[in-house]
Amino acid sequence: QVQLVESGGGLVQPGGSLRLSCAASGNIFSFKAVAWYRRAPGKQRDMVATITRDGSTNYADSVKGRFTISRDIAKNTVYLQMNSLKPEDTAVYYCYAVSIYGDSWYWGQGTQVTVSS
Repeated sequence: QVQLVESGGGLVQPGGSLRLSCAASGNIFSFKAVAWYRRAPGKQRDMVATITRDGSTNYADSVKGRFTISRDIAKNTVYLQMNSLKPEDTAVYYCYAVSIYGDSWYWGQGTQVTVSS
């Protein structure tokens, strides 16, 4: 059973930065894609950023130019570098992975990010 463990959340002031980590129990190269999602209070869970097996990336319009998704295959870890944070970025951030054949998917437990002065 694949496990995804997020870390790196916390409280940060507007304009600040955080880096989230998603450590997988298996080889991340075996996933078709790994993504970060977030759920703000009272809202649905939305995709933030995705990185595919071949390294292609995709971002939600709201975070383009501020967030960067990357990976360290040797460490089986995917990162989300978040810069110029805004109060509206406050949410629980989740790591998500889909198997290479698309028939299995996995969620982490989530990590809270709060942007407030």
